[in-house]
Amino acid sequence: MRRQQIPRNSTTIVTDPVPVLLTVEGLAQHLGVSIRTVRRLVAERRIPYLKCGHLIRFDPDEVNVWLEAQRVAPVACRR
Repeated sequence: MRRQQIPRNSTTIVTDPVPVLLTVEGLAQHLGVSIRTVRRLVAERRIPYLKCGHLIRFDPDEVNVWLEAQRVAPVACRR
């Protein structure tokens, strides 16, 4: 199998910057919960995450979308 050769003088345009990913500890701090809670959410596959080998990382944009989906609407008070 031949490798594709990339010309040395070519310029690569990156359109999408690589997002800064959060660790389990960073996400726990961001959400205001314990590390154990974040690990439980991952084990139950209730939160979006990325797995790189044995490392677990979280995309902040995906976490924000997930948080919005978890929002519970207020109910009008009956009197």
